[in-house]
Amino acid sequence: MSLPQSTKMVAKAPPTFSEDQASAYDRVADILRAMGVDLENATLTPVTEGKAQVLAVVGKAGSGKTMLLASLYKDLRAAGVDIITGDFEGRKRKDRRSLAVLAPTNKAASVLRLRGVPATTIHRILYTPLYDPQYERIAEWLAGQAPRPEVEGLTEVALDRAKAFYDAVPSVPGALAAAGLRGSDFIKGWKRREEPLDIGFVDESSMLDQRQFDDLRKIFPTLVLFGDPAQLAPVGLSGEMIFDTLGPERRLVLSRIHRQAEGNPILDLAHALANPAIGFYEFEQMVEQAAARDDRVQMVQRVDSDLMARSPVLVWRNATRIRLITAFRAAHGAPEFGMIAGEPLICDGIELPLKHRKKRIDLEARGLIKGAQVIYLGPGNRDGFAKLHVVGAEEPQVSAASIIKIEKPNEEEPFIPSAARMGASFLHGAAVTIHKAQGSQWETVQVFAPDLYAAFQAGRTEAGLPLWKRLAYVAITRAEHRLLWVVRNRLARPSSVLGVEDLRQTPAPFALSVPDENN
Repeated sequence: MSLPQSTKMVAKAPPTFSEDQASAYDRVADILRAMGVDLENATLTPVTEGKAQVLAVVGKAGSGKTMLLASLYKDLRAAGVDIITGDFEGRKRKDRRSLAVLAPTNKAASVLRLRGVPATTIHRILYTPLYDPQYERIAEWLAGQAPRPEVEGLTEVALDRAKAFYDAVPSVPGALAAAGLRGSDFIKGWKRREEPLDIGFVDESSMLDQRQFDDLRKIFPTLVLFGDPAQLAPVGLSGEMIFDTLGPERRLVLSRIHRQAEGNPILDLAHALANPAIGFYEFEQMVEQAAARDDRVQMVQRVDSDLMARSPVLVWRNATRIRLITAFRAAHGAPEFGMIAGEPLICDGIELPLKHRKKRIDLEARGLIKGAQVIYLGPGNRDGFAKLHVVGAEEPQVSAASIIKIEKPNEEEPFIPSAARMGASFLHGAAVTIHKAQGSQWETVQVFAPDLYAAFQAGRTEAGLPLWKRLAYVAITRAEHRLLWVVRNRLARPSSVLGVEDLRQTPAPFALSVPDENN
């Protein structure tokens, strides 16, 4: 039973919360109550009429944003809120409320999923899958909305495998793949979302551009943004992030760095950049001192070419990126005009004319969105196709029409080892700019310090702060456990052959095609 407005209670945050986290929790709980979700009593209540609301929870690395998001998700689920994951959506019920946890990139979403939060990309919420009716019955059963079905061509054992998979990992496509189905069997297309949802949480919201924000506002009457004000703003926003446009009363600031972050030399270095008295030379001394007392920070003379295969070296300048990629490919013996299995790629967008909008949606919904990290597995079964592993995607293996471009130093035009007429476009991913690294995290991160020194010498600022400091902060905070600060323009020889044995395999890879441009 819902409480009268006059007697509403303040939501109680877990005692492990700091004061600023508890305050943010209570503010979010207040707006959720208006959406018909009472976190205090773990119940659903009638919706209170009112305007759409947007809140932002902002704080630097280690301030507890993700912890707060995860706690709110857990309490919303306990209250009976339907969790929307983007892979399947049952019939909406008037008496229910919905929550979607979103991130701008596959990698950022996968970071949350590893922490028990079923996050998906913004694109997967904007577009919903169209299921074949007979397999939709399986999805409804898995989601607890229908009885166990009988499906022609699927044995009881196959259904048991699907159920066991779904109970362990709540992914409908993954469960259907475990039953032996291919994506093309059960997903027939994608459509733009027409019906709104209720509550949206957006992690890494510093990466949001205005168009994405406007799209989300149309879907979610209640939107909570989680972001880091010290990161780099999206191109075109002049150093200002979306949550900077909100009034101060709608920005909840987490200022305390939590106990779990104490003694972390990587975060110590990141937060030291806020001190205006620290210049580049002083900061490098701090890196050297941190490396002397803790092996989680290392000052190294060369870029590790083995590490570049799965964790790109982070740079500022595009010219540096191209030189390092060229050196990486030469060190691993990649042919000048070809690819070898295990080479990393970055999706650079979808090259399709407007008349093929449906296929664009299909490619993007499978994870091939701009900025996605991909590992090349080999040529596809058709000309212009490539077998790919999409890093961070729930169903990572796809075969897609691909346009792969390998840039070379001092050459205007890249060479193209794989060229479909149209499809997903890729650049090499052994080195990436710090701007494109936002939203991603890796176990170990290499930061190419000569580029940061170049930014320091340039004397540029962004939103009132030296650009080199913003770059350094973003680059450093991509490291989950180990930071390599590379001080020289050198590349170490690889110690092992490039391969794909380390990549997770899936039972039923998706095949993504594009129509002939003449049809």
